[in-house]
Formats: sequence, structure tokens, C-alpha cells
Amino acid sequence: MIDKKIEIKPLEKRLYLSSPTLHGDEQKFVQEAFDTNWVAPLGPNVDEFEKVMAKYVGVKSAAALNSGTAAIHLAVKLAGIEPGDIVLCSDLTFAATVNPVSYEGGKQVFIDSERETWNMYPKALEVAFAKYDGKNLPKPKAVIVANLYGTPAKLDEIQAICDAHGTVLIEDAAESLGATYKGKQTGTFGKWNAISFNGNKIITTSGGGMFLSDDEVAVKKVRFWSTQAREPFPYYQHKEIGYNYRMSNIVAGIGRGQMLHIREHIAQKKAIYNCYKAGFESLPVEMNPYLAYSEPNFWLSCITINQGQKVTPDDIRLELLKYNIESRPIWKPMHMQPVFAQNDFITVSDNVGEDIFARGLCLPSDNKMTKEQQDIVMEIIRGLFK
Repeated sequence: MIDKKIEIKPLEKRLYLSSPTLHGDEQKFVQEAFDTNWVAPLGPNVDEFEKVMAKYVGVKSAAALNSGTAAIHLAVKLAGIEPGDIVLCSDLTFAATVNPVSYEGGKQVFIDSERETWNMYPKALEVAFAKYDGKNLPKPKAVIVANLYGTPAKLDEIQAICDAHGTVLIEDAAESLGATYKGKQTGTFGKWNAISFNGNKIITTSGGGMFLSDDEVAVKKVRFWSTQAREPFPYYQHKEIGYNYRMSNIVAGIGRGQMLHIREHIAQKKAIYNCYKAGFESLPVEMNPYLAYSEPNFWLSCITINQGQKVTPDDIRLELLKYNIESRPIWKPMHMQPVFAQNDFITVSDNVGEDIFARGLCLPSDNKMTKEQQDIVMEIIRGLFK
């Protein structure tokens, strides 16, 4: 219950949506990099971070990169995407999920969400495959599915549909590290998978990402591409276009220290979600949903306001801002983005993603948020519905 005596006034220190939470262990690994002069890209921290992450997630191999976007890009390259090729993509996501398709000249077709997880709707995916059947329209070269706000999509259903059509699945697990679906870690369902260590994620390296796969040949290729595709000669020789995508040894040291606390971070995020859920029981709002047989990492706690209410998500956002509290709109669906105005969008019956965007808001979900601060957030929101 919220303390009735709570005094609501602007916070002296800004309460962020989700800021980095450091513990000191990170500094030990970073200091090792300085002490051994491994401050350039690659080095022992990178090697160990890859091993730790592959073991934690449950894949055979991993390649540490400078962003999750780079991991998706190289997965798209592995899929052989060329100009004009069709890739079926999650619609309700951040642009980084789908932008790499454009890097290779491919064409995104956006797939609407379902309400049970807010993620890609398997039925809409089947409709997309029926439309892009390889006869009337080109057969899709790949599917990219994102796990929104740390909540797993219906990954086995999506995987089965891709398998039935002989189409490669790329899993964007940027937001869902540590989440499980039917007991299996996200970041393992695609042939190639990506995670992110951006500053606001469940663990951070300030920036960075990881390519994950059981396909060890593919991981080796990713390492090659990500180091400028340099051939093994004493001089610099290149047969392919490469990229400067590798993670630095210093950044990887931060990641090694963060991984010691990932369970703690997830537990804190779950407690925040459950506190909001209990605190909003009397309000006409719903928390971001998840399936009973999945366990999100609860990266961000979000609400949707029930239909017919006068209070809007932006009313809440602006009111919280008055008190130096950050919140954020739900991702604007990709089919609504001006840059993708000409792309196809596949939905079934109602437009779910657009509705969630219109009625939804991401709430402060910072690991360091105190109970008093969360009570203030809930009391401010409660006051708008009185």
C-alpha cells in the first residue's frame, strides 16, 4: 500500500526510466585491461565475456560486437539479403530491429502484434507467408522477431512457421537477456540471435552487443566481417567488405562485471513490475502482459490505459515530468514511421500495435529506484484518475 502521508514534490535527482546499475566488480576487469595494456579492441576480457555469455544463454558460440544493431546486421548478411529481398519483421519494436535490412538493400514487411505478449502475431506471420508465396510475390528470405520490453514472443510457434516455409529466423533478444520461454533462454530460438548491452538494458557495457548462435561457422564469419574482413596475411588484404564492429577489451570488462549481477538485476526488475501491478489494481490500466509459460526479464514495466478513459499516456508522461520523473511512450510501430511509409504491413482483424502505442506508456523501471520513489510515481498516476 502507498503511504498516505507521502509528500509529493519534484525529485532533486532525476528518476530515470532505466539507467546503468554498477557494482564495482566492473572496475576490477577494466583495471586488468589497463594494467596489462589491453586497451585496444579485442583481448582477454572479450574472449571471456563471449564464453560467459554463450554459457549463460545456452549456445555454442558468441561474438562480442559494438552494438546489438551490428549483431542483427551481420545476421542479415548471413541470411544473404540482397537488394529487393523480402524480410518479415516485428512491427512493434525499436528501429534497430529492422534498419539492418535496409543496410543490405532488403525490403521490410511488418507483422502486427498479438495482445498476449505485444510481440509478433503468429497468425499474421502465416498470412504474410501466404501472401509472399514465391509465386505472386517473392518468398521471404528471413524473419526477424523481437522480444518487446524483455517479454518473450510465442517463439516456438514462430520458429515452427519459419521451419515450415524453409525461412531463416533471426531473434532480436536485445531487450530480453535472461528471459526464458518454456524454460529455454531467449537468444537461442533463431538460427542467429542478437542481444544488446546499451546503457539502459538489463546489463550494460555502456554500449555493445553480442551475436549468438549454435552455428560456429557463422560466428567465425561474424568475427571476420566485424574486424574489417581482413584476410590472414602479414599485410592488409581484403576480398570482402568488412566492418569495424568488434567490442573493445575495456567495454567487455564492464560486461564481465555486470554478468555477476544479472540475476539480481532481473529480480529487482520483477519486484518493480509486481509493485506496479499491485498498486494499480484499482485503476483502469493493465500491465504489459506475458504468457504463463514464459518468464520475462521485466526490463521495462509498462501500462496501457483502458478504452474510454479521459486520461491519456501523454497526460501521465507530462505530469511525471513535472516531478523530474522520466517515462516514455511505447515504441511507435514501424509501419507508422515516415521512413517506412511505403512498406507493406500485415495484420489480422484489428491493428494491435497501433492500439498499444496509442494507449501505452513505459514507466520508471530503474533498478536503483527506491520504494518511496515508486510510491510517488504510483500516487501521481493515481491522482490523475481521481
